[in-house]
Order: sequence, then C-alpha cells, then structure tokens
Amino acid sequence: MRLSVVPYVEAWDLQRDLAARRAAGDAPDTLILLEHPDVYTAGRRTEAWERPVDGTPVVDVDRGGKITWHGPGQLVGYPIVALPRPLDVVAYVRALEDAMIAVCGEFGVPTHRVEGRSGVWTLDDERKLGAIGIRVRKGVTYHGVALNCCPDLGAFGRIVPCGITDASAGSLTGELGRTVTVAEVRPVVERHLLHHLGHFLAGGSPSEGDGAIRPAGAVRTAPEPAAVPA
Repeated sequence: MRLSVVPYVEAWDLQRDLAARRAAGDAPDTLILLEHPDVYTAGRRTEAWERPVDGTPVVDVDRGGKITWHGPGQLVGYPIVALPRPLDVVAYVRALEDAMIAVCGEFGVPTHRVEGRSGVWTLDDERKLGAIGIRVRKGVTYHGVALNCCPDLGAFGRIVPCGITDASAGSLTGELGRTVTVAEVRPVVERHLLHHLGHFLAGGSPSEGDGAIRPAGAVRTAPEPAAVPA
C-alpha cells in the first residue's frame, strides 16, 4: 500500500487488522509505505530516562526496541508478512537491514550493520540512518523500518533514540549534502524491500551485510509481498 501521510495510531490500527487477517489466511503478505506526522513512539524496552523531559506526548506501542521519532522526511515501511517456519526473527531483521543497506548504497551512501545494534549505520558507526522495530504475533510480523531521507534531525534531540547515547541520527540528505526526498527514495525502498523479503520468505537467508542475496540451499519460488496502491 502506497500511502501518503498517515497519523501513527491510524496506521498502527491498519497494521494490526492486516496482521490478524494474514494470520487467519484472509489477506496476502503486504508492504505499507508511508510518512507520519511528528510523533514519538516507545517500544516495550523504553526506560523512563530515555523519554522526552519536556512532557512531549509519547505513543507506547507493542513492538520491540526503545523510543524513536517518526515524522516528515522519514519514509516508514511496514511489512505485514507470515514468516517461514521454523521462525527465525533475527534472520528476518537481517533481511530488513540488507534491504536498507542496498537502498543507501544505490544512493551512494555506504552503510553497514553494527554488532549488537539493529538498524543501518554509517561506516564510522556514528550515525544511524535506518531503524528497525518489529512485532511478531501468530507468526505474522508488523511494525517495521524507518529510513531518514530529509527529516529535521533536531526531533531526535528530545529523546535518547533507541537508548543510544554515544551516537546520533543521520539522514541520506546529511550524508550526501543535497536534499533527498521521500518521493525520490520511496520506489527504491519498495523495490529492495520486495526483493529481499521475497527472497527471505522463499527460504533464502540474509547476506553478510552488503545488501546482496546469499542463497540458502535450494530455494523454492514464492511471490514477493504485494505493494498495492491504496
């Protein structure tokens, strides 16, 4: 689903509805791409000291991870997919990271994963360009990824994003020195997410971190998750 700017709680409700329908076999795997208005969301491991000290409202959600920000200039992707059995949530997260690494690479920004920290990072480990937070219920995932295209990074200054105190948020715009819009990034993110997720759901494995695909034995053919215009 290619949506525009959707309030966070509205999108959260949509995800939960689609996830329940996917678990029941009444809906296909689906990828939602959108932006949110300014909002802070806190995962289940968020500590009190990581929240805004100025009383800014926070939406407490059912995903893993800690507190983060969503807002204009950030592209958010929510894959609603049934994971292969046996469940390997770590491998799923790696597939999401690989997709974002491939996106950044296509724009000329080399990135990688940092041991012990989910998401996508600059090679000096100092700036996080893409974040991941997911929930798996009845074998179906929701929540997902967020890639900073051209956001106001000052929004991260009110919180301790993802509980990380020794690094900062970055963006494609900041790395390239030119404005990289959500509209420019959206088709690239869609293409790489569908490719990596399609491969993973068909029985493949994530790569070593360069965005490439590494087969895992004989891979059966499976359709990629649908990205359906709203």
